Amino acid sequence: MELDLEYARKVITAEAEAIASLTPIVDESFAKAAEMIFHCSGSCILSGIGKAGIIGRKISATLASTGTPSHFLHPAEAIHGDLGRLRKNDLVIVLSYGGETDEVTRLLNLVKQLDIKLIAITGESDSTLCKHSDVALCMGQISEACPLGVAPSVSTTCMLAVGDALAFTVMKARKFSVEDYVRFHPGGSLGARLMTVEQSMMFRPGEKLPIAEDTDTVEKMLEKTGGIKRHGAVMVVGKDGGLAGIITDADLRRLMAEHGRGAFDFKAGDVMTPNCKRIRADALAAEATALFHKFRIDELPVVDSDDRPVGLIDVQDIVTIKVVG
Repeated sequence: MELDLEYARKVITAEAEAIASLTPIVDESFAKAAEMIFHCSGSCILSGIGKAGIIGRKISATLASTGTPSHFLHPAEAIHGDLGRLRKNDLVIVLSYGGETDEVTRLLNLVKQLDIKLIAITGESDSTLCKHSDVALCMGQISEACPLGVAPSVSTTCMLAVGDALAFTVMKARKFSVEDYVRFHPGGSLGARLMTVEQSMMFRPGEKLPIAEDTDTVEKMLEKTGGIKRHGAVMVVGKDGGLAGIITDADLRRLMAEHGRGAFDFKAGDVMTPNCKRIRADALAAEATALFHKFRIDELPVVDSDDRPVGLIDVQDIVTIKVVG
């Protein structure tokens, strides 16, 4: 067996050059298609047959994960019951390079009967698909990269690029944030890396926090923070409510070992570790991980823009959600 690696390089080059040549497709029709997706009050339905259908599934997944409700409808299954998935406020995007496939043209008639708007991503401007679409994004004539020049390769790569361009243009218009993205990607390393401190800390907004004033005695501090759910530290605040320091369970054990019951008379301000490390609620949880590792600490106060405690994050919370530093 002899492998033509130079030919393999030509395949990659051909696909890259074809994508680069697609920029003119971003015109008024593209803008109208993006607006239709943005304003769609139902779901964005992707459809296509064969390799184009596989690309449609990927584009649908990208839309769904970036703020646009979407799912895939197989053209052949549509006439066997799946047409019931469609609603009048949906938007259909059909992918077909030739635009004449039987399953696709049959789906066109059904979509039009339901009075649903349709966007086409195709290569033929005079195809049935193009003529019956509300908006058509035509890629033009494309030469496939396979040795026989027939297997979908360059054409499907270009379809994917057009779909990504639409999805991300709409995503940007929605002002879709990192926090929004994490809501749709809670699992896996990606979701963990993008998770914020507020999303991962043990306390939710409004819950009672383990907080004591610097003038409180240790005894009063324990009375104040008793009954609060699992925590391994007490945050100490000054008169202005700002974070002044932290007292950990280890600090209390050392104090008790040295002073016995006399430890209860100490002021929190005298026992605390002043100028302790802290983190903003809107910081990434990965930043908290870095602080845990760098300073070998187990608890980290979470503060707002005025340096007031709003939560507490424990190293175990980070381990549980598998955030890596």
